[in-house]
Amino acid sequence: MNQDIVISAERLGKRYRRSLGSDRHNSIRDTLAAGVGALIRGRRPKSAARDTFWALQDASFDIARGENVGIIGLNGAGKSTLLKILSRITTPTVGSARVTGRLGALLEVGTGFHAELTGRENTFLYGAILGMSRAEVARKFDAIVDFSEIRDFIDTPVKRYSSGMYVRLAFAVAAHLDPDILLLDEVLAVGDFTFQRKCMDFTRQLERKGSTILFVSHNMFSIKTMCQRVIYLKQGRIVFDGLTDEGLRLYESDSKLGPTPWFQAPKDPSLVITNVELYGEHGEQKTMFDFGERMRIRICYRALKPIEGPHFLCSIKRSDQILCCNFSSYFDKVDLPWISGDGAIELLTPPLKIVSDRYTVTIAVRERGFQQLVAGQIGASFHLRHEIFDVSTFGVFHEPGQWRTVEAIAAQTESVHELR
Repeated sequence: MNQDIVISAERLGKRYRRSLGSDRHNSIRDTLAAGVGALIRGRRPKSAARDTFWALQDASFDIARGENVGIIGLNGAGKSTLLKILSRITTPTVGSARVTGRLGALLEVGTGFHAELTGRENTFLYGAILGMSRAEVARKFDAIVDFSEIRDFIDTPVKRYSSGMYVRLAFAVAAHLDPDILLLDEVLAVGDFTFQRKCMDFTRQLERKGSTILFVSHNMFSIKTMCQRVIYLKQGRIVFDGLTDEGLRLYESDSKLGPTPWFQAPKDPSLVITNVELYGEHGEQKTMFDFGERMRIRICYRALKPIEGPHFLCSIKRSDQILCCNFSSYFDKVDLPWISGDGAIELLTPPLKIVSDRYTVTIAVRERGFQQLVAGQIGASFHLRHEIFDVSTFGVFHEPGQWRTVEAIAAQTESVHELR
């Protein structure tokens, strides 16, 4: 293997059983009992082939020392499985992976922590799991605690920690391993924005030292900020491996009209969103808008059954999944007694005062106000630009305020008293 290649995967594949019972009961007694039970009920035991699925298939790639690589894909694409194989938590069903160097992995919130132990005790425990000696953890302990920003709770049992506190401490320990390779799986989404930026800055320091970072996230803003290269997984297979901007364009295109995590479409849906199109105020189709510009969002649908009193909800989410605003046909008193068949409805937004970032439009449709949810889909993505108003300094939105000095207030009050 080339000395500059620190991770080399060759035709990696991982197959899992669908049945939890099959995973838990793997003794001969349990297998015989399951088979006899199925025969008594008049069914043949489910074949092993039908009861398995491939979470990852034929994944091959090389990663060089010092690269920051984003692993992207929809839920169930195989991203976490890939990192678990590389960190040796899971063994591949087929293929091989070679990792050269000291590896730190932060794959799940609280992995390696014991709920009954304090933050101090878990720092030593987790450090040992990652391969640090007790002396090394002791030497770096104050730096770890300072980075985590939870010194006041370091002697509190971690079962009383919030998920954000878990992440702070776990990331601090993993980062101070001084790893040659760091694997991060979506954990930064739990921390607050300030801590996320702190972690990103720290990973930049690791990168400058020559460390290699693999980062799994649904936050495309973080991927674009941290990674020069992305590996895009789709249904367990690598469909793109290359420059970040090109990979994100492909991902966004594939994500359009994708399912939302909070809506499980029924087998016999009553309504389907067929398209979501974005236009400027004057009708030009676009995906780049300026701060203060209005947007037309056209929602095309097919009502397979008559929908009474349809309520269209149009959400705008920032790249870090922060819900910025919601537009509601119900509260805007749109007169829609019924819809049936193919149709479209268009929303003209007020001037968009959200800060410069990437956003996604998500659509939900309910029946009769806030009753039955009949559709929920990811719509289109767009970018909003402004030279100054960005997420790091101006939060979610910016509106001008009215300012005056205390002296001016006093003078105005005095003037009013004199008039009286």
